[in-house]
Amino acid sequence: MFKNPDKAPKQYTPGEALQKIAAFCAYQERTHKEVEQKLKSYGLDEDEAGEIIIRLSREKLLDEQRFAQAFVRGHYRQKKWGRRRIVQELKQKGISEYCIKAGLKEIDGEEYYQNLVEVAEKKDRQEKEKNPRVRRMKIAQYLTGKGYEQDLIKMALDELGKVPEDEE
Repeated sequence: MFKNPDKAPKQYTPGEALQKIAAFCAYQERTHKEVEQKLKSYGLDEDEAGEIIIRLSREKLLDEQRFAQAFVRGHYRQKKWGRRRIVQELKQKGISEYCIKAGLKEIDGEEYYQNLVEVAEKKDRQEKEKNPRVRRMKIAQYLTGKGYEQDLIKMALDELGKVPEDEE
């Protein structure tokens, strides 16, 4: 879909905006920040946007704790991200510490570690590096980028048998 740069975005009344934004929130979990940006794009001022956000929260269409929980579940199960990466992304989305902590409770420790091992095994199969020390370092770097904690990465790599030569 192409947007005409000469055409100004449609302006909505608060009533119209409420209906549109309610559908936007019902489709999938949203953050307050996303909703606020969308309402501003509809031509509403801060006070009108604030009132609509309060109403959506009261009607349980907008709930940041629920957003955080859904985000955590999806990203650690589907994308196999680690806690650190998930926390970083939630902070970028403007989610409060309280909601982030509530979201992280969705992570099952056993499943989380199993995800880490699966990701490490997959990366190990794809890695072309022959030198065991460099290979281990590259896999560890990849897992760090996925957001896993260093102690868990070390455990998973040791379990895979990716121990540097001088430790064997």
